[in-house]
Amino acid sequence: MTQLPRPLPRLTGALRAFCSISGNDCDVDYEDLAFKRNLEAKRKANKGLTWKKLHKIIREESKVDRDQVDLALKELFQCAKDIVGSAEVESELLEDGAALLFDTFKECHIVGQKQSVKLRRQFGPFPASSATKACSLVNRLISWLPESVLEDLNTTSTGSGSNPEEFGKNIVFHSVFDNDGDSQITLSDDSSEDEDEAFDLKYTALEKSIEEEKLDASWLKTQVEMYNAGLGLGLSVMDMCSTLFDILASSRTDSELQNELFDLLGFERFELIQSLLENRKSLISATFDKAANIAMSRASVKSKDLNQKPNYGCQVTIQSQEEKQFRKQMRREEKKMMKVESKSNADMEHDEVYMEALGFDPQRLREQREEALIRTASAPLFSSKRGCDVKREKYPYVYDALEEAKQSSAFVGGTKMLLPEGFTRENNKMYEEVTIPASESAPAIIGKKCIPISSLDEIGQLAFKGMKQLNLIQSIVFDTAYKTNENLLISAPTGAGKTNIAMLTVLHELKQHLSQGVIKRDEFKIVYVAPMKALAAEMVRNFGKRLEPLGIQVRELTGDMQLTKTEIMNTQMLVTTPEKWDVVTRKSTGDVALAQIVKLLIIDEVHLLHEDRGSVIECLVARTLRQVESSQTMIRIVGLSATLPNYLDVARFLNVNPYMGLFYFDGRFRPVPLGQTFIGVKAISKMKQFEDINLVCYEKVFEQVKHGEQVMVFVHARNETVRTARILAEHSRNNGESKFFHSESTPRYGEAEKQIMRSRNKPLKELFPDGFGTHHAGMLRQDRNLVERYFSEGLIKVLVCTATLAWGVNLPAHAVIIKGTQLYDAKKGSFVDLGILDVLQIFGRAGRPQFDKTGHGTIISNHDKLSHYLGLITRQNPIESQFVASLTDNLNAEISLGTVTNLEESVKWLSYTYLHVRMRFNPLVYGVTYTQLEEDPELMEHRKDLIIIAARKLDRAKMIRYEERTGYFHATDLGRISSHYYIKYYTVEVINEHLKSLMTEADILAMVSKAQEFDQIKVRDEELDELDQHHLDTCPMVAAGGTENTYGKVNILLQTYISRGNVDAFSLVSDQAYIAQNSARIMRALFEVVLKKGWPIMAGRLLLLSKTIDKRLWAFENPLRQFPILSAEILDKIENKKLTVDKLKDMDAKEIGYMIHHVKMGSRVKKCANEIPELEIEATIQPITRTVLRVKLTIMCQFTWNDKVHGSTEPFWIWVEDPESNHIYHSEYFMMQKKQAVTKEPQYLVFTIPIFEPLPTQYYVRAMSDRWLGSESYCAISFKHLILPERHPPHTELLNLQPLPVTALNNPDIEALYKFTHFNPIQTQIFHTLYHTDCNVLLGAPTGSGKTIAAELAIFKIFRDFPKTKAVYIAPLKALVRERMEDWKLRIQQKLGKKVVELTGDTTPDMRAVGLADLIVTTPEKWDGISRSWQNRNYVQAVTLLIIDEIHLLGQDRGPVLEVIVSRTNFISSHTEKPVRVIGLSTALANARDLADWLGIKHMGLFNFRPSVRPVPLEVHIKGFPGKHYCPRMATMNKPCFQSIRTHSPSKPVLIFVSSRRQTRLTALDLIAFLAAEDGPKQWLHMPDTEMENIISGIKDTNLKLILAFGIGIHHAGLVERDRKTVEELFCNQKIQVLIATSTLAWGVNFPAHLVIVKGTEYFDGKTKRYTDFPITDVLQMMGRAGRPQYDDQGKAVILVHDVKKHFYKKFLYEPFPVESSLLGVLADHLNAEIVAGTIQSKQDAMDYITWTYFFRRLLMNPSYYELEGIEHENINRFFVFIGTESTI
Repeated sequence: MTQLPRPLPRLTGALRAFCSISGNDCDVDYEDLAFKRNLEAKRKANKGLTWKKLHKIIREESKVDRDQVDLALKELFQCAKDIVGSAEVESELLEDGAALLFDTFKECHIVGQKQSVKLRRQFGPFPASSATKACSLVNRLISWLPESVLEDLNTTSTGSGSNPEEFGKNIVFHSVFDNDGDSQITLSDDSSEDEDEAFDLKYTALEKSIEEEKLDASWLKTQVEMYNAGLGLGLSVMDMCSTLFDILASSRTDSELQNELFDLLGFERFELIQSLLENRKSLISATFDKAANIAMSRASVKSKDLNQKPNYGCQVTIQSQEEKQFRKQMRREEKKMMKVESKSNADMEHDEVYMEALGFDPQRLREQREEALIRTASAPLFSSKRGCDVKREKYPYVYDALEEAKQSSAFVGGTKMLLPEGFTRENNKMYEEVTIPASESAPAIIGKKCIPISSLDEIGQLAFKGMKQLNLIQSIVFDTAYKTNENLLISAPTGAGKTNIAMLTVLHELKQHLSQGVIKRDEFKIVYVAPMKALAAEMVRNFGKRLEPLGIQVRELTGDMQLTKTEIMNTQMLVTTPEKWDVVTRKSTGDVALAQIVKLLIIDEVHLLHEDRGSVIECLVARTLRQVESSQTMIRIVGLSATLPNYLDVARFLNVNPYMGLFYFDGRFRPVPLGQTFIGVKAISKMKQFEDINLVCYEKVFEQVKHGEQVMVFVHARNETVRTARILAEHSRNNGESKFFHSESTPRYGEAEKQIMRSRNKPLKELFPDGFGTHHAGMLRQDRNLVERYFSEGLIKVLVCTATLAWGVNLPAHAVIIKGTQLYDAKKGSFVDLGILDVLQIFGRAGRPQFDKTGHGTIISNHDKLSHYLGLITRQNPIESQFVASLTDNLNAEISLGTVTNLEESVKWLSYTYLHVRMRFNPLVYGVTYTQLEEDPELMEHRKDLIIIAARKLDRAKMIRYEERTGYFHATDLGRISSHYYIKYYTVEVINEHLKSLMTEADILAMVSKAQEFDQIKVRDEELDELDQHHLDTCPMVAAGGTENTYGKVNILLQTYISRGNVDAFSLVSDQAYIAQNSARIMRALFEVVLKKGWPIMAGRLLLLSKTIDKRLWAFENPLRQFPILSAEILDKIENKKLTVDKLKDMDAKEIGYMIHHVKMGSRVKKCANEIPELEIEATIQPITRTVLRVKLTIMCQFTWNDKVHGSTEPFWIWVEDPESNHIYHSEYFMMQKKQAVTKEPQYLVFTIPIFEPLPTQYYVRAMSDRWLGSESYCAISFKHLILPERHPPHTELLNLQPLPVTALNNPDIEALYKFTHFNPIQTQIFHTLYHTDCNVLLGAPTGSGKTIAAELAIFKIFRDFPKTKAVYIAPLKALVRERMEDWKLRIQQKLGKKVVELTGDTTPDMRAVGLADLIVTTPEKWDGISRSWQNRNYVQAVTLLIIDEIHLLGQDRGPVLEVIVSRTNFISSHTEKPVRVIGLSTALANARDLADWLGIKHMGLFNFRPSVRPVPLEVHIKGFPGKHYCPRMATMNKPCFQSIRTHSPSKPVLIFVSSRRQTRLTALDLIAFLAAEDGPKQWLHMPDTEMENIISGIKDTNLKLILAFGIGIHHAGLVERDRKTVEELFCNQKIQVLIATSTLAWGVNFPAHLVIVKGTEYFDGKTKRYTDFPITDVLQMMGRAGRPQYDDQGKAVILVHDVKKHFYKKFLYEPFPVESSLLGVLADHLNAEIVAGTIQSKQDAMDYITWTYFFRRLLMNPSYYELEGIEHENINRFFVFIGTESTI
């Protein structure tokens, strides 16, 4: 609704100052007004002579060649750079400087005194040579210009005001109605923002246009009513019409209104906006006409009413003088009231007219207004923002004077900024200044005295040695920090001693790990997160020194300081930055153990939450809090912060109890109260601004120095320190005030002067006598120390320094001044405002506790930044969350870590962030309406929406797989890599778009340059020349995009960095450091991405480029450049002579010396050449099947180890590639240990790779050093002589037979042994062969098919047909023997009366018992030992049945023993002529025919069923897990284990197989932690708690006691027998649901379960001291336990493997595995045994013996596996002669 302007009400000054009443009566958009004023000022400023204008005029008008002109202008600009100072200066200032130089020298031929004074006043001291050169250049330029142009230039001078213009030229006259419609002041078109100019809609006519004649004033109402239902803006139709009419009636153009209408209505209302703008004129004129008609009709009615009033006669009244005066006063007051009333009535009437014109009923409007007024009248007088009228609760440790004032009845607050009491404000032409006096001292807290250090315990006294007592703040916090585990938030002023509070919490943690006077240092870690690396280093020094007496190691872990695993293990306290700790805790594989033993997390400067880096802190805290909840372990969080406005929100976020752990101390608690001055310089032009800031700075410095105080001036660039110091010194001399800055001439001063004069720092020597000093990180350490010492001694009055001094060194001064608030940020690629963190830190340096009662901090900024810093320092603005901006990347990190796996979990994860806390208190900032908040107070839906948007983005970028239907997230390799390397989502999109399997180095650099990390880097005009120069001179490759584009600039700077080119411009130096740091990380990530994709050419190139960036060395340069001990001269000679590393290795030292003309250096060069890492690789291959090849690599170290150069390990990447298909089939990260390198001990790698037919010519094995350039080894794998094994015969088909009843046994006694009535299909098919024939049988069937019953059928046949003979059952493990014995003792011995004897290493019965036995149950080794002397042992000869269970184990380590037993059995039966029946039981086999031939089985006895033929069908899931290290990888499998149980078997029995006893415990504890977070933590316990407690009381193992209570059991050989039996019984009876067991249980005890999880397929092999894979047969055995025949329709198996082995298991878990012989390796031992036994007496006997073996059968079938070159007779004879000779020798 358009309102006529109203006069401001007359209010008192107090009301205007302290409340917002004045703000609501006048609709002035102050921001808009300020913007327009600023534009106007800029326009005026630009009407002078600018560099751009000058440049244009000279180029266009000059009489000489344009190139010549350009060169002169470029040189003039360079002179300006030299005079102004090139470091961290905005280009605008340089341009103004160049224009000023032209203006100064255009009328003179030499640099006179007048010109020098002018320049010195402007820029401070400057190089005279540059001024002279500038003068001659200006004269040259002027000589090239025509007279007329010169006259024009002379009339315009730098910075002069605009020329007088005709009055009233720009006034625009409108009609009456137009004026009513537009109450805003508008500037000309250029006041619209760039975005508005760029954005334009091309309107097209609507299909159904609105007819002109039908359009009337109520059309707008109809349109809004139609659309309003979907708008959801919370505005009524009337309000919306009023707002739209105001906008349309304004005098702005359509294009200017577009954005405003889109902001108001949203992009969905495109058609409405289009029709409004198209019909704007018609609509406004129609409405104005209608309004005019209504107004006129009302006026005529009014006049009629007036005319109808009666006329009264004149009345005469007699009054006294006093009465007259009183009546006069009354009339005056009435008139005033009438005016206001008539004005408001006129307003109301005016509004009503327009609303009636728009189609609204005025009577109804009036009623609504009256209702609103009645409601308002009954409302409270001062209503504040939502939620603020609730009285704030008082917390015991919050000392907040402002909050207390707010609660008092006298407090009047509003929307204006509230400044502390006593502030003064000065506003003059040059600047505005606000001074806030030093606050009063801290309140006396009754009963709180400072705690003396002597009252602390011994540990406390050691750490606080040298201190007498804690200060007041520390004493208040002491009890909570030192005596409890409460989370803390300490919000206190800088310099209040928060570090000591952190120390108290550290000491409390140490005391918790104190046992009998010894601190158990390996039980805990303390992490201190500092915001900057400089502060981290300071904290390491501080804590390290103080904790050293306690034996506690403190180390820095930042981007600069990497620690090895051993160093981290030996460190108790880590000081790190938020980003580094985020990276460490993100990596699920590597630092899990580290993150799990953190017991105390201290976050310094937690108010960083408000800045861009705040999201990292949110991420860390959320991760820590979730870890506390999921692992049920205690991690204490301590937040330290400067004074915060919304400390309660931060306390909620850190999970702090506000009554116990929240400590807030306002400015009164500063050790030295601080006065603050804020100065905003008003100048618009950069030149004037620069001058004024210097002038104001000098005034403020002098003000302090005059009173004998020292001052620190903080600037934001290194060479700005010298320039500022010179300008200040110059001002002091010009004003005749230099004596105030000089120190007294004391002997100490004389000594200091001598020391300073010895320094090589010229500016330091020049400035010291004037009482000035400079300090920055670029100075030498000794010079910095001198400056620090002399400033602290008072010999330097003014120290100009960079902000690093505020962070790194504790050097206080009475006053500090921040000169300018703009600093260059390479990350953003532009000038940014100085962060509040830096301001607080710098102000913290003001005031010396020993000498000063107050300190003073001054900040000098541009005028437009004044309110920004006032608001920040006086804590007006609450700190908000920055988490939404990085939600996508943080969500990816959590999914990769495995802590978030679905939508539900991710929504819960968001609830731990500061974002969640702030969204509920300030919803509008985060796009949440109050309606949404009221309907959903926890914002579940909003959080869900945020997550879904982020998840869809990640899914599109292939960083995760997001199943919309189920809400599940799955991490991908790309997502994991980007999380580990901190790669942003948008960069991943760039990678997806540009990464190809073949790219040149130039393409790769171009792609990296386009990463989002570099988006903010700007290309500046003044840098172009230097970039062009580098592109031509230092870049070996052409940079795509050239110098004009950001990515081209990035590319050039990166190549220049690698080439070690010198960069001059400060902004380029800063940009280059940022680019190098980030591109190294991106390049590493790209290498891992292509390695996962299997692209060998790209993997090689990217690894090479990664090392190129790390070493700053191109691949074509000599690798010896990596050794800093070799001089550049020597290296150049080596390169000129083209001496490669290989050549140098072949030459001797003398020869090298002569070649490089430096004999002594020859030995050093030779030594360096030998130290470049090199591996010698040999590959042997064995075909397993026609498609799978086993590769064994023998790796030898071929370099000289040097600890200084190589450290303790040297990492390599090894991969096998196919050059034809450009594919990697296997890759591994290999670590060469020092010990292995020094002893030259060969290392072995064994893995499988696929092979295809027709055979490729060759594969390559490539080994590349991870760190060294020029370190590459190749080895070719040739397939020339490879003979692939024969194709395997088909499996036995399972026939569709009628199940055979048990009665088919025809023996009631045997029938009674079985509880079932019918045999299963496999047993039915083999029954006849086993029970009614004597032929040998090989039965290959999956685990769980009932093979034991098959063995029993053969045993019962022996008992029936040959009762005097014996049967031997050989089981591979003692555990299996024990299981068989327990079963058969009961069933065969007791029920059938047959003697069963166990024969193992544990139990050896006497020979008589063995002789009497009917059935011997034994192990292969034991039977081998006994059967060797078969001639002397009758019971061996009496054996007629040999059952070998798990005969497929032939191919493993113990296989040769089985092979020898069978060979010997066949040998014995051929000699004794008594047939021995051999039954082999196995899993499904690939080459069953070979095994059957060896066992002497004809077609009838071979049954080899498919792996899928199981009594209970099996569903198998294989999941790959990344990570090089075993233990962390196992830890990441725990959550998937838990989820698999919930998904596949929520209530049925579950078996989890792990590799070691330790893993059973760790897995169980993690599962308990996950259960604890669920609703029913004991959901896996299927018995009453009381019963379980009784059972637990009898358990010995302490871990088992805890674990059983949750329905989880553990089972391993380390448990006592009774505990093991208890667990078995509980699991078998389904009292506990989950059993975690070592792999031996798969063989030992037959406990089927519905779900089997194989958690990891490796185990630690003590012999080789590394993790090796379980045999595939073991994994099959474990899987075989899935599915219970009596209960389940289907079994489930989940195999969790190392991701590189996933494809191998995928193949062989579904395909049968061929069995090869392992006899060859141990043939000599077995031949020796036979020779001793007398079986072999000659070479021929040996040959005959070998022909009986399985090895002989397989040798002919798969010759390449056994390294037989061909199957011709000659080759076979040669081979046997060789192995026979080798074995017998």
